[in-house]
This record gives sequence, structure tokens and C-alpha cells, in this order.
Amino acid sequence: MRVRRVGLQDATGQRAGDPADAAEVTGSAVSAPAPHTLIGVLAVQGGVSEHERALRGLGVETRLVRRRSQLDGLDGLVLPGGESTTMSKLLEISGMIGPLRGLLAEGLPAFGTCAGLIMLGSEILDTREDALCLGALDVSVRRNAFGRQVDSFETDLQVTGITDVTADPAGTTDPADLPAAVAGRPAPVHAVFIRAPRVERVGEGVEVLARVDDRTAGVSDGAVVAVRQGSVLGISFHPELTGDTRMHRLFLESVASGPGSA
Repeated sequence: MRVRRVGLQDATGQRAGDPADAAEVTGSAVSAPAPHTLIGVLAVQGGVSEHERALRGLGVETRLVRRRSQLDGLDGLVLPGGESTTMSKLLEISGMIGPLRGLLAEGLPAFGTCAGLIMLGSEILDTREDALCLGALDVSVRRNAFGRQVDSFETDLQVTGITDVTADPAGTTDPADLPAAVAGRPAPVHAVFIRAPRVERVGEGVEVLARVDDRTAGVSDGAVVAVRQGSVLGISFHPELTGDTRMHRLFLESVASGPGSA
């Protein structure tokens, strides 16, 4: 897998992926969401609309969450990318930090991307002293771990729990002649990293789902970039920008399984 440096517009990820490329990998063996599933998208700051669009494309009802009262009745919550210190300050001002921590402790499924991962962690490295986190994942997360905006990059990842069905079940075609996505092997997830964090400590009960596996990434090779603990999923990258909805589907599978499920 080769890291490709890209020009990106801003830190919230306001950049659409290539739909022609994404269309080849949107299918997966992950279950479809249950009917009438209501997923909140935290909308105090960051790349909100892309997540909302991805979820609606999967047939999920969404609610933008800007006030404490809008947390009521949710089946799950997405915390988008953006700026984690700004996000934590706005959550504190709005009075949502306490209720959010309580709901997550009670088992509310959650999915955090980039800054959302930082917010879900239990320790934030390289941040302001007044930055707050939600403690839903027993991990330590380092902000901007891969460098500044100009160091944003794309690469392919193998992610535990995401696979494609075999396109040739009768075995009449040599698997070597088929692309990975249709040969029964795990299809890589194309990941966009924008001023991305990395997980530097993983606590007991936290499952590592993906690492950067790329020699050209230098010191970033081997970095933990996707974790799960119970029904809480956190990743360093931006699946909402690529058109590949498999990470959202993986999250929705935990929602369907109920609180505390892996």
C-alpha cells in the first residue's frame, strides 16, 4: 500500500472523495441497519453533513444534535471530525459534556472519526490543559500525530470486521485473477487522514481494528488508527469523504446488537 499525499481544503474534511473509486467498495458483509434506527450526528462543529448523508444513504433516520434535549431517544451517536478543543469547549458551554458521558457510560453506541476519536478517548496527548474528553474508549490519543495540514495523506487499510463476499463461490476463476474485493479476501478501506490523531495507548478490553501498514509512511507505519470497545468505535480517518460506507455499516451493526456489544 502506498501513501499518497493529497491537497485538502480544511481541517474539517470538506473534500469529496472520488465516487467512481468508492463505488467499487461500498458493498460488504456487514448487516443492514434495523428499521427505525435513529442516529444522532453531533453538530456543534466539524464535518457534519457528510456523515448525515452517508447514514441517510444507508436508510437510517438522523438527527443533528446541538442541544442537550436532542440526545434523548437516540440509538447511537456519530462524533465527526473537526477541531477537538473547539468541540470540547462548545460541549461544555452547551451543557452536554455531563449528559454525554452518562449516556456513553450506560452503553450508548458511538462512532467517532478523527476529532471524534479524540473526544471519545480517556486521555488526550498534545492538547490544551482545559480540553475535555468523554472517556468512552480506554485509549490515549495524540492530536495531529501525523503532522500538519500539508502532511494530510491517503492510504489503504485492512480493517477487522470488514470483508466482501466472494464473487465466485463456485471457484471457477483463479483468485489471483480477481481483485481483492471480489476474491474472498478482505477489501482494503481507502482512508483519508487530515491532521489526524493516532492511538498511542490501548487499554484492557479495547480491540485494535486497523493500523497503518505502509513502509512509505515512515515512522507512521504501524500506527493504530481504528479501535473498538464494546459498542464504541473510534477511527483516525474520514470515511465520510470517500463514498465507502462500510465503516458506518460496522458502527450500525453494533447499534443493532445492542449496548455493550462488540
